[in-house]
Amino acid sequence: MQRLCVFCGSSSGKEPGYAADAAALGTLLAERGIGVVYGGGRVGLMGTVADAALAAGGEVTGVIPEQLMRAEIAHHGLTELHVVADMHERKATMARLSDGFLALPGGAGTLEELFEVWTWAQLGLHTKPVGMLDVRGYYSRLAEFLDHTVTEGFLNHATRDLVTIDPDPHTLLEALTHHTPTPINKWAV
Repeated sequence: MQRLCVFCGSSSGKEPGYAADAAALGTLLAERGIGVVYGGGRVGLMGTVADAALAAGGEVTGVIPEQLMRAEIAHHGLTELHVVADMHERKATMARLSDGFLALPGGAGTLEELFEVWTWAQLGLHTKPVGMLDVRGYYSRLAEFLDHTVTEGFLNHATRDLVTIDPDPHTLLEALTHHTPTPINKWAV
């Protein structure tokens, strides 16, 4: 894995530990020689991951829509910054530049990006690994809900298993790095 796309909040959240864990992830990725691809912002967990990776000597590529660039939230100290027309182009560019995807805590945008790349994997549009770093239990209730969708017959086990959820960044990174693509039959429940 050369580059990992990190989806995360443009806010840092209420718990200071979220930022500490985001910084630790940025540092870990840089130490392992894995470049970061992310939304290009300088604020929130986004900026924290980018700054930590850069401080550890890592490569960080941002992808930001023109509208957000004009709002002056772009991080101008990155290895590379792509300015794109809109959110659709942002997601497509991040996906193209990445070998896998990892979500840290975040809000609607983070979840939307995560679910879109997961859906793309389900449909066979890519075979890249998708993971959620369950920082401080942030994704534990979502994991329970995803398991519930399987129990209720709206999702099959193979599709559910396309997303790896782990609280430990080292363990999650190992799982994503050693990911073996599995063909999915979306319509089998």
